[in-house]
Amino acid sequence: MAEDEVDELSTYFVETEQWNRVWRGDVDVVYGPKGSGKSAIYSTLVAREDQLFDRGILIRAAESPRGNPVFKSLVEDPPLGELEFMGLWKLYFLALIADAFEEYSVQGEDAKRVIRALNDAHLRPGGRISLRTHVKNALDYVRRIFHPTEMEPTLAIDPATGAITSLSARIKFNEPSSTERAKGDIYIDELYAAADRALADDDVDIWLLLDRLDVAFTGSPEFEKNALRALFKVYLDLNDLQHVRLKIFLRTDIWKAITSTGFREASHITRELVLKWDRAALLQLVAQRLVRNPRLVKHYKVSPEDVKADTQEQAKLFKRVYPLQVEGGPNKPQTFDWCLSRTRDGSRLTAPRELIHLLSEARDVQMKWLEIGEVEPEGEPLFQRGALKEGLPAVSDLRLQKTLYAEYPHLRTYLEMLEGQKTNHSVRSLASIWREPEAKAKEIALRLVDIGFFEKRGTFIDPEFWVPFLYRPALNLVQGTAEGVTVEVNDEIEEKA
Repeated sequence: MAEDEVDELSTYFVETEQWNRVWRGDVDVVYGPKGSGKSAIYSTLVAREDQLFDRGILIRAAESPRGNPVFKSLVEDPPLGELEFMGLWKLYFLALIADAFEEYSVQGEDAKRVIRALNDAHLRPGGRISLRTHVKNALDYVRRIFHPTEMEPTLAIDPATGAITSLSARIKFNEPSSTERAKGDIYIDELYAAADRALADDDVDIWLLLDRLDVAFTGSPEFEKNALRALFKVYLDLNDLQHVRLKIFLRTDIWKAITSTGFREASHITRELVLKWDRAALLQLVAQRLVRNPRLVKHYKVSPEDVKADTQEQAKLFKRVYPLQVEGGPNKPQTFDWCLSRTRDGSRLTAPRELIHLLSEARDVQMKWLEIGEVEPEGEPLFQRGALKEGLPAVSDLRLQKTLYAEYPHLRTYLEMLEGQKTNHSVRSLASIWREPEAKAKEIALRLVDIGFFEKRGTFIDPEFWVPFLYRPALNLVQGTAEGVTVEVNDEIEEKA
């Protein structure tokens, strides 16, 4: 997990073209499956704050990289709907911009106007405050505006002297009337325009980075949907600004969930990319992690720079470190492709996290064998074939427990009922296992396709559902086709593909 490897990430971070697009500022929204590298990009941006500053870009992390997410406190008592969430997001981001103005000495009348308005609204009490306090202050303010319980006084009077100490102006979420303006009320979008001018005057931009949204809003699908739909509406509202950019990192399955009932604004989000890892990029990632080990580099007499720069050198090193095949036979894949097939989910994508986890587990297995006196691998490889096979159950179990069970608890019962069953199913066989009508079984199976547990096969009318190798050890699945399924699946051909 990138947030746990921040100090070492820079030594093996793979600068793909997708990364280059984010680094250049061409992309604002990054989608990807869990473990695909969203947090690695986020963490690398934060780590390169000085380089971004040299390019005239200020960055503010709008979410804590570790520990409890700052928005977690909203779960128990969230805003009621999208409009309130939009107000919360806008106030929160504006407070972060004001913090950056003070930290980086962005001055001028426009910058002072933004800071003064937020301070007058008690959104930035004196001194440096945490992100969590910013969220709480913004939420309290939104509730006062949307659900006023009493008339707020417009004047603050010193009880000792009777003198007026301040005028209680309000930040409004819609255009104030002339009467409200006379009281000093101001439209929040005008403050954003002022912030944009202040940044232009100093010839700098600001990027507000948002990651870990999958963790921040867990607990209630409706809460998550309101929060994230409001976030993207705010993103589009701020799109006209030239010097303020939101950088949002979001899992593809969550995006699909929040747009499943329709989201017209989605077509206007164009500065986006979906993280995908092909075989070459994954090999490069593994090779770069290998050459971080100076003893390994010395043992194989390789140049880290040559390995990083040359695909053939990466493949050559991998074949020297690992056995040629995990399972012998002319129809069996070579080791790297075996690893990819074992860590691929139902979307037919391999995320870096599972591949790295498999190789790390194999290392631990091999070390244990050496410690108890097992025979060392023959020839150049450091690993025996069995180490990789022995490492797979831990990967499978973690993926099932910490991703599927943890994030989709309402589907857990259906997954557990598949334990010990075959790996290829029809709607009829699933209905029998789950003791559900076929229409309901099909609905559940398609949901399991959405989350990557099943790979959908067959036809639209007569679909079939295949469990990828990734989940088989954790559920003790038996390779083969359930009774009543018309098409036999050849796993050897599937594995080679």
